[in-house]
Amino acid sequence: MRLSGRLRSSLIIGGQGIRARKMRTFLSMISLFLGVLAVVTVQAGSVIAQRALLSDIEMTNGKDGTLQVYLPSHEDATAVALDTVRGRSDAVAVARAQAIIGEPEVRPVNEGGGPIEDGDAYAVGGYVECDASGVCREVGGSDPNQPQGEAVELSLQALSGDIRRFRPYRQESGEWLSFSSAPSMGPRIVINTKAAEAFALHRVPAEMRIKGAVANMTPQIIGVVDDGGWGPNAYVRTDELLNWLPPGSLGDPNFGGVELMVDPAATDVEQILRSRLSAAGANVDEMHVQPINTLEEMADQLSLMRWIFLGMAALVLLIGVAGILNVGLATVGERVEEFALRRAVGTPRLLLAGIVLAETLLTGLLTAALAIGAGVLGLEAASMLFAAEEPFLADVAFPWQAGVAGVIAGLVAGVLGGLIPAIRAARIPIATVMRA
Repeated sequence: MRLSGRLRSSLIIGGQGIRARKMRTFLSMISLFLGVLAVVTVQAGSVIAQRALLSDIEMTNGKDGTLQVYLPSHEDATAVALDTVRGRSDAVAVARAQAIIGEPEVRPVNEGGGPIEDGDAYAVGGYVECDASGVCREVGGSDPNQPQGEAVELSLQALSGDIRRFRPYRQESGEWLSFSSAPSMGPRIVINTKAAEAFALHRVPAEMRIKGAVANMTPQIIGVVDDGGWGPNAYVRTDELLNWLPPGSLGDPNFGGVELMVDPAATDVEQILRSRLSAAGANVDEMHVQPINTLEEMADQLSLMRWIFLGMAALVLLIGVAGILNVGLATVGERVEEFALRRAVGTPRLLLAGIVLAETLLTGLLTAALAIGAGVLGLEAASMLFAAEEPFLADVAFPWQAGVAGVIAGLVAGVLGGLIPAIRAARIPIATVMRA
């Protein structure tokens, strides 16, 4: 009770001192404001940058914790996998192929599926692509005897279900694939922004050809997504694509086999796959399961970046601490008689130090509140102005970590800036009041 009484007295008298010296308090807050705002900005920026970086990586690699399953080499492996995940929302099978949309019997303008920018196509030609399980396949590479015409090559991904649970693609226009309806004979596809740009530059016929298909097909483009891909991509339902491909074609090396993305909570998927593959005669030791650990892999880089910028913010904060220290020393010098009189009437030295320290702590907290408020308003303004150019700013919220960092910075600045003036106030002798 005694300690709480002294604390309460320190806060009350400190608040009265702030109110009595508004101009000095204001000058102290100005010098400290930039330092606390720098800490808040750095912390908020690092959190938002981390989220934005992970958001982009999640679109290409997948969300952290997602299990990637690569099947063993067996003729029935693909059929078993597709049957296992059919109708499930916690597991998706993905088969990849190269498709060409445009004029028949011509080479695409971007052989190999390279991006098309400003009318220039990047033809990468044929190349070998290997997945994490070690399975390699040749992609791209059209017949060199064919003339080049109005056709665009893209990477086609056949999906057994909604992959956005694992890779959060951003819908730009139209709609995403619906897996609740019956499969259509004319495959419905969703293209990415790179493919949309290619089709905007090259008006091509809506005819799609895939190596191994029984005939060329006419796709229906129903939407555009941002998938973070570097080249043109398209997404199609597996059952709609199989209407045009021979049975077992998805397991062909031209398609690179089938990869499964599984929610870590769906532990039964791996067990069912192993038992069914073993029953089919496949070597289950060749089945690879690995989790996506993007955040863990990037933790050191993100931490180093955060500490570098926090160090720079700390230097700015020290300038504010120096400002509070100067104002505090000047204030104590003017209040020598007041503190000496308080000592003469029995005020403990600890309470005198607490009064001075309470003023600087309250000043630091008020400054932190203003800096946090400025950070919130600044983030909202950035979201309104730049959300169209940077989609991750559209629904971004002010991170609570930045608010906590601002409060801590204000308290630390208050302690550092008020400690020496508090000690000086506590050491003022009682005889000073007699000399006054």
